[in-house]
Amino acid sequence: MNTALYLIDVTNRDGVQTSRILLPKLSKTMLNLYLDEMGVYQSEIGFPTLKHEINYINANLDLVKAGGIKRLHLEGWCRALPEDVELSFKNCPGLRHLNISVSTSPIMIQGKFQGRKTWKDVVESMYKSAKLAKQLGVVTLGVNAEDASRTDLDKLIEFALAAKEAGADRMRYCDTLGVDDPITIYERIKALALATKVPIEMHCHNDLGMAGAVSVAGAQGAFESNVDSYINTTINGYGERAGNCDLVSTILALKFSHALKAKIALDEHINLKTAWKIAKYASYAFNIPIPIKQPGVGANAFAHESGIHADGALKDRRSYELYDPEDVGRGEPELLETGRIITTGEYGGLKGFRHAYDKLGISFHNDSEARRILELVQYANLHTQKPLTDDELRFIANYPEIVQKILVVQP
Repeated sequence: MNTALYLIDVTNRDGVQTSRILLPKLSKTMLNLYLDEMGVYQSEIGFPTLKHEINYINANLDLVKAGGIKRLHLEGWCRALPEDVELSFKNCPGLRHLNISVSTSPIMIQGKFQGRKTWKDVVESMYKSAKLAKQLGVVTLGVNAEDASRTDLDKLIEFALAAKEAGADRMRYCDTLGVDDPITIYERIKALALATKVPIEMHCHNDLGMAGAVSVAGAQGAFESNVDSYINTTINGYGERAGNCDLVSTILALKFSHALKAKIALDEHINLKTAWKIAKYASYAFNIPIPIKQPGVGANAFAHESGIHADGALKDRRSYELYDPEDVGRGEPELLETGRIITTGEYGGLKGFRHAYDKLGISFHNDSEARRILELVQYANLHTQKPLTDDELRFIANYPEIVQKILVVQP
């Protein structure tokens, strides 16, 4: 059996839960387009039980049908409750990928449910929800054990086996508080995978600064147990508190760590050259600067000042660089032009609008079509509250009906 490691990006579900930030639905859609271009296996696109997410999710499912998203699985998230699963499919009938979640640790079961639920109730609710999801047409189903890192291993084995019996395709091991260390999680995941033969999905937070190391170590434990493994990432490590496992750093580790690249087969579809573009766009959309020392995409990722380092890098770049700027796609044009520019947006007119689109090589058949796209551009600019990027303008012109659905929220 040939096993592999796949990436499931959760920026549009967990990343957007970063405190004090907002992400427009158009921006969430652009991230899905970029993740698809990057070759990522799956995107956790949001909450199909929330009213304000419904149009956005359904529009993105339409985008798959239209061929705008080619390989990326679009996955919803809900609680492991039959009523949540049922509502998810009522709101988003085209949904085919889903993760259902429930707390498994004693501290969370007691703290959240205050004696109303026991361990047996938790497993039963998960089992019923998983069975229902499969009956309603889910193609891939992940079952999340929230706070798995503070749950006894024997309980996790019981949970995973019940999920497997219900038809789940994998179990998400959540290091919800970021308390695990690489050695411990490697041992726990290896034991869990050997006992259940269930593919394991790593979901790790960065409270102790180890999300990437812990995620990769856990995935290695699953990989060595001959089951597929998955790592949850967010772009630029966004997420609650100290964030989640960073997408680009994880790919870099799996591609350039001498030991890891020999041990773990990363999904062959991954295209690291899109890293710079997706990191820049996420930073712009979230309005959160990329840290200067961020691996691969930070301003100092390829900067040398020390005399010995600079001399060595100039003589042979491999002396002090594991990979090249080109490997992560650095050198892409800026998101927005500098110098004299004519923009189009919320208060733009037809002449400036046509000028902006002419530069992109996009023309319109007549004034009626142009005015329709202009209206969408105006609403999109109002929606994002930022100048629209070239890729956003292209998307609006190419998929106006889908964009219109994204921009509408029905309370």
